[in-house]
Amino acid sequence: MKLPWKSDATSTDDTVDDAQTTDDASTDEARVELGKAKATPGKGRPTPKRREAENKRRGPVSPPPTTRAEARARKKALKSTMSKDERKQVSAKRREARLEQREKMMSGDEKYLMPRDKGPARRLTRDIVDSRRNFAGLFMPFAVFLIVAIMIPQLAVIANLVLLVFVVFMAIDSYILGRIVNRRVRERHPDTQESRFRLGWYAFTRAMQLRMMRAPKPLVKPGDKV
Repeated sequence: MKLPWKSDATSTDDTVDDAQTTDDASTDEARVELGKAKATPGKGRPTPKRREAENKRRGPVSPPPTTRAEARARKKALKSTMSKDERKQVSAKRREARLEQREKMMSGDEKYLMPRDKGPARRLTRDIVDSRRNFAGLFMPFAVFLIVAIMIPQLAVIANLVLLVFVVFMAIDSYILGRIVNRRVRERHPDTQESRFRLGWYAFTRAMQLRMMRAPKPLVKPGDKV
């Protein structure tokens, strides 16, 4: 409705202003709706670490084999998926790893020793045995000589007597060795849980072996003080 005191120019300006206001409000509402549409919804959980994501991509790790047959089956299946060159490389790496482990075991590295050789008490026992000239160390070469002698009828009786005497002397020397080992181990490692019999038997079995065949290798020479 046109009022008498308003001119046509004023009415036109008001209409333009109302139209611009309506357009601005519509533009603002459109921007708000567009922002809501582009907003990324929350995951509702923390972002996984890189290692966890890699593990998920790789899939679950199969449990270790429980039997030798299962281990052989897995090894065979793995070989079937590898080329000849790849199998040679894997075999060479395994061989190198075994040789390295054996060298470290023979040198007395505690990490690579067998369970029966581990511990400071066992190490001291080996050093005591290796520092002595044990009578039991002659058993293997002497046994070969006696076997040959027994085959000769004229020497059979004498060989049996010599064998009996040798066994008696070996038993006496082994008994002395066991007492020495237990006394020194108790002096230097009083908190050891090793029994006297087990230490004595361990010393005897090592003394029975030739020096070049002992494992781990001797770290002391005969006559050295331990």
